[in-house]
Amino acid sequence: MQALSRPLARQVAARSVNRTALYTQASTALVQRTRPIPPPKARRRHVRSFASPRYDDGSARSAVINVLNNIGSKREVQQYLAQFTSVSSQQFAVIKVGGAILTDYLDQLCASLRNLNQMGLFPVIIHGAGPQLNRLLEEAGVEPKYQEGIRITDGKTLGIARKLFLEENLKVVEALESWGVRARPITSGVLMADYKDKETFQFVGEVNEVNVGSIKAAIADGYIPVLTCMAESEDGQVLNVNADKAAAELARALVPLKIVYLSEKGGIHDKETGKLVEAINLDEEYDEYMKKPWVIHGTRSKIRDIKTLLDDLPRSSSVAIIHPESLERELFTHSGAGTLIRRGTKLYQASSLAEFEAISPTMLKQALVRNREGLDSAAVVDRYLDTLKSSSFRAYFDENMEALAIVLPPTGQPSTQLAHLSTLTMTRSAWLSNIADNVFQSLKRDFPKLAWTVKQDDENLTWFSEKADGSIAKKGEVLFWYGIESPEEVRELMSEFVHHGRQMFGDVNLESQLHRAAAAAERIRAGAATLIGNRPGAQQQQARAFSTSTRSQPRRANVASPQLGSGSRRGYATTNPNPPLGIKNSEKDYPSKVALIGARGFTGQALIDLLNRHPNMDLCHVSSRELAGKKLKGYNKKEIIYENLSPDDVRRMAERKEIDCWVMALPNGVCKPFVDALDESGHKEAVVIDLSADYRFDPKWTYGLPELVQRGKIASATRISNPGCYATAAQLGIAPLLPHLAPSPAHPTVFGVSGYSGAGTKPSPKNDVENLTNNIIPYSLTDHIHEREISAQLGTEVAFIPHVAVWFAGIHHTISLPLAHQMASRDIRNLYQDRYHGERLVAIRGESPSVKMIAGKHGVEIGGFAVHSGGKRVVVNVTIDNLLKGAATQCLQNMNLALGYAEYEGIPEDK
Repeated sequence: MQALSRPLARQVAARSVNRTALYTQASTALVQRTRPIPPPKARRRHVRSFASPRYDDGSARSAVINVLNNIGSKREVQQYLAQFTSVSSQQFAVIKVGGAILTDYLDQLCASLRNLNQMGLFPVIIHGAGPQLNRLLEEAGVEPKYQEGIRITDGKTLGIARKLFLEENLKVVEALESWGVRARPITSGVLMADYKDKETFQFVGEVNEVNVGSIKAAIADGYIPVLTCMAESEDGQVLNVNADKAAAELARALVPLKIVYLSEKGGIHDKETGKLVEAINLDEEYDEYMKKPWVIHGTRSKIRDIKTLLDDLPRSSSVAIIHPESLERELFTHSGAGTLIRRGTKLYQASSLAEFEAISPTMLKQALVRNREGLDSAAVVDRYLDTLKSSSFRAYFDENMEALAIVLPPTGQPSTQLAHLSTLTMTRSAWLSNIADNVFQSLKRDFPKLAWTVKQDDENLTWFSEKADGSIAKKGEVLFWYGIESPEEVRELMSEFVHHGRQMFGDVNLESQLHRAAAAAERIRAGAATLIGNRPGAQQQQARAFSTSTRSQPRRANVASPQLGSGSRRGYATTNPNPPLGIKNSEKDYPSKVALIGARGFTGQALIDLLNRHPNMDLCHVSSRELAGKKLKGYNKKEIIYENLSPDDVRRMAERKEIDCWVMALPNGVCKPFVDALDESGHKEAVVIDLSADYRFDPKWTYGLPELVQRGKIASATRISNPGCYATAAQLGIAPLLPHLAPSPAHPTVFGVSGYSGAGTKPSPKNDVENLTNNIIPYSLTDHIHEREISAQLGTEVAFIPHVAVWFAGIHHTISLPLAHQMASRDIRNLYQDRYHGERLVAIRGESPSVKMIAGKHGVEIGGFAVHSGGKRVVVNVTIDNLLKGAATQCLQNMNLALGYAEYEGIPEDK
């Protein structure tokens, strides 16, 4: 029996990580990342100084090892490698450096930036100089004046500030050069600004435009760009801008993975407890923080501004407020440093099986069964659920139940007794996206004292260790706890663990453990609990969690506090399935005014139904030549009469700026006159979304498939081509395997079958129910327009064979994919789960999805993943409702993004 200290926990975890393999992965990524872009021929003489010594193998190896030494588990290394290889240099990080950092911590900053640069990363630096400016103003006899917390900048102040910022910028550049890092000062031409109430604030600006050309050019030439927080007006006047706000505007323009505010305080501190706030999950905690009495003035403004920024960025982005010495740890480890602010993952709770049944009758079982070995796993889980029927418990889970924790609470006063973590099950993507950290934050908030056990060779042992106040190891099992401080409680738990460890905590199989669970319910509440472990890499680990011992190390101040946000070990709680990715313009009138051109077909009717439910869309005009003069049905917000609008009518309406979004629901080859009329109107702000195929190959139009096209690109577009229904399903079904496909001449083959609604409302053999009964009709067997669309968007040749069948709505694809190397079905499924993790409208199934289950639903289901016996061909099945996600629902996603609303607003959740 031994106490498991933090160093030992790291050693144990390290044993489960193949360091050689991980180093090989890191080195491969490093070679790809650290090859400098060759400079132009005219600058050839600089090649040698650029390629050495920063890019030699020894320096590169040291940089990687320096990062890996901060990483204690295989999961963290996987996270690091995923981050390291998935973003371009200029998208990696925007780092705002406060003036005090330049004075007191410049060497620490340079050391960290050197390591990042040796790995081929070029963070964008923007700095302030507030303390230095205050000192210079005092020496010049200028009394600082503030209004609403903003420094009033008169001519003399501006002159001093301008000279100071140039000097500080040069200081940073020279310091980086002395550390062997090439840096380029960029002191003008990037930030454009308007005056912020010139009469009140004088030469103070608000950034209205960011020109990133010089930043990208610096990075392309191998330099870290260093900017000041000075901007210019349209007429060339230099203006003082707030450094935090300037950094935020840079982030909006560059869309980095990380936005870092370096602070000598190292983060936000709870002024009531004095403790560091390690994480703020905005989706769950923003309103609560805004109500806290200590969140006032600058702190309140900072949190509010960060929320506004993150609402405009992809959900993977985050803001960290940290000390400069923690920069690498923040960027590359899950434990991080300082205060991490992310939009987070919303968690739900249940305290009875009936509540789970109300959510989904099968989701709980699926969560418990996944990754379990043995043919009788379903029966074992059934017995476990039977024990929960008579037990008091509280469960925590995300919307898709990729993360699930079940806690058996103590009887009596929770503040004095120990709760037990009975179940913790995570999918691989949940671990990698750190939903687990979000779950544990909730546990620490609700249960002041908690115990649990894991295997000593569990690959996530370091993660568990960081969540705990103490631990003890015995015969391959590790007991963790937090919140236990009195010696009496510790001795009692230790005694139970030592003397009954084999019986109560030992490595027994899941079935026998569960068999005893019901009879042991009272004893469970008295001090023991069954732990059903379901973590990647762990064998069926069911140890009863219980006795503990205090650690020799002093208790960390940031652990086991019931204060919200101040007592949990934080991590990257990332993906919420309903990310508000649109960027709202505060000057715009809402709701948005929409016109629908061509509404007679099934897709038009489906879109009208969605707009009827949307809180921020006002359908104003509906045009249909066949239905002109009739009343629109299915729209209850107001009475609308069908019109027969001509291109000239559309142009005149656009000139008067009557419409915010035009949706073209016309047949192929018909909508060009209407688009030309809109282009001639001069109303460039109006969004146009074409549901036909007319503009899907036009490079001036944005292809609107949010799950595969950068959402920021769609959000900034005004001309969007809506993908085809067949093409949407096929692309989503193929995209995750693109890097693994066999080279030409092999190519994917898509066998697609659609319901007859896809043939439109005009009578034809393909929508004649009598003709389709007991039948299936192939058509356009080669050169179908969707074949061209799929191939063009994926960048690889795809064969598409369409058919129509007797059902009304829904498409089923059977996709055969040749593989470049042997792969297993589970690995392929994991690729899909990782790729679409957090995508609310994409569901990954183990089994093949059924077309009758997708009709009327707004998402896509992907499953099957059958691998040929040779291991080099996989068959994937995809289903989609051709009228919804195949057309109308996807159109609404694009409308939401382009008009500035939450992407899924107005889209019902599929049940």
